[in-house]
Order: sequence, then structure tokens, then C-alpha cells
Amino acid sequence: MTGFAAGDGWSAWPAPAKLNLFLQITGRRADGYHLLQTVFRLLEWGDTVHLRLRDDGEVRRQGASVPGVAEADDLMVRAARMLQIEANVAQGVDIGVEKRIPAGGGFGGGSSDAATVLVALDHLWGTDLPVERLAELGLALGADVPVFVRGRNAWAEGVGEWLVPLDLPPAWYLLADPGVHVPTAALFRSPDLTRDAAPAKISDFVSGSLLGNAFESVLRCREPAVEAAFRALAHVGTPRLTGSGSGCFVEFADRASAEAALADLPAGVRAWLAQGAARSPLHRRLERGTEMERTA
Repeated sequence: MTGFAAGDGWSAWPAPAKLNLFLQITGRRADGYHLLQTVFRLLEWGDTVHLRLRDDGEVRRQGASVPGVAEADDLMVRAARMLQIEANVAQGVDIGVEKRIPAGGGFGGGSSDAATVLVALDHLWGTDLPVERLAELGLALGADVPVFVRGRNAWAEGVGEWLVPLDLPPAWYLLADPGVHVPTAALFRSPDLTRDAAPAKISDFVSGSLLGNAFESVLRCREPAVEAAFRALAHVGTPRLTGSGSGCFVEFADRASAEAALADLPAGVRAWLAQGAARSPLHRRLERGTEMERTA
């Protein structure tokens, strides 16, 4: 992309999107945070984060990011500064991003971008922190950041930080973005939200009995665009909500079935396809780069 050329010192790093294959709320902690159970599925689609090292210790965002997010509040910038302080790094970095993941859709764009900065800069700066520590730093930025730092599909509990890696079967997904950005805090305050679901086990998910999302009924009632997207997707499969955003998806076993469903959607639905990932493309990129350095 213009402005982030490798010849100008930039390196490119994937920031994959995610889906929540189910999501339920089982209670609330004393500090007010809700206790969740969910399964994170990483995708072979997402944003691209660009990094260029600086010698002056400055952390600067270059180019556009999410509209309305100030540089100091950008999770990517905060992630870089957090790692810089944690590891006492003298170098700085320029940060740019090619945004593909829609903001507020529940696809994890901001969290994934921040995780990519943590993981990639840990490599580029040579800080070599344990992944557990990087995940702890990520949790301070957002509950979804640790799963991207660790780079595996996972069963999650707590506020999303307690992760058990899962091997998920290959799948393709038809994704839809109704274009609605509802603040997560407003959804958590809804009197219609179910907060006392019975705790489930991983075996319940594997058996196929866990498919719902606690926020679905709330969003479908309050946002006509979300209800319209669900009705459109219902023509081709069983739609589900991802995270606490407005993004919807339908799962398919193979690409051909997903492509046929996309072609059958009613006009006017903003939809596209993405393949489920077995491991994060970010971590595969990191391994390729490390191997190239060893053989250079």
C-alpha cells in the first residue's frame, strides 16, 4: 500500500479478525465485570498493521486509523508504549494500519491490531517477553487482546482472559456487517440481557449444543439493521452474532457452499467470505520471518 513500502523501512503484519462461535454470560464479579463463556475462532482475514522502527524513542501513528480515535487513545499506540515501558526500550516506532475489519462489528479489529503491535514489536525490538506476559499486557488494553496475542482458537472464560486452546474443524464463514456501532457498555446495561446462564463445559460446545449469543435478542430488538441482516442471512443458513457488536455470520463446511450462499443473498446486504484459521496468520508470519533471519 502506498505510504507503507518495505523499501522505506516498513514491515507488514497480519491482524486477523475473530468470531465468537457462541457467547453467554454466567455472572458478574464483585468489581462489576461480567463473567463470560465463549469460543474464539480466528480468521484468515483482517487488518494489516505496518511498523517502522525509530531511533528517537517516539511512538507515532501514521495515516488513518478508526475515525474519531485520537492518536493517544489508539490501542495500537497504547500497546507500543506499554511494551516500551515494560521492557525499557529506547527505540520508538511508526505505526500504520490498513483497516478492513469494520469498527463496532464484534470482529475484534481494535483488539487484534493492538495484539499485533505487541507481538510484532516484541520481535522487532528484541524484547523477547514470554507470551504469558504479553497476554497480561494485552488484557490491560481489552478482554479480547490475549486470544490474539496467543494466536490459537480457544475456549474462553472469566472476562475472556482464561483461555484453553481448541482444535476446530476447517470452516468458511459468510460475514455480514449491518453498519451499526453500539457501545458495549450500553448492551451490558440492558435489562433484557441474560446474565445468569448455567455454566457450560467444552464438551457442550463440541456436541453442538452451544450456538447462541447473549446479546443477540437485545440487539435484534433495538437495532432494525441487525434484525434485517439476520432475516437476510436466514435465507442461506443459521445466522449468529459475533461478540457484542452487530456483525453476523453463517458457518459452512467448505468454500463452495459459502460462495453459493453469498450469491443467493438478497441485494443490499454488505457481506463477504472468510476462511477459519487453524492458527493465527500473525504467528505464522512471525515464524516465517524468524526462519528467514536464521538462514540469512
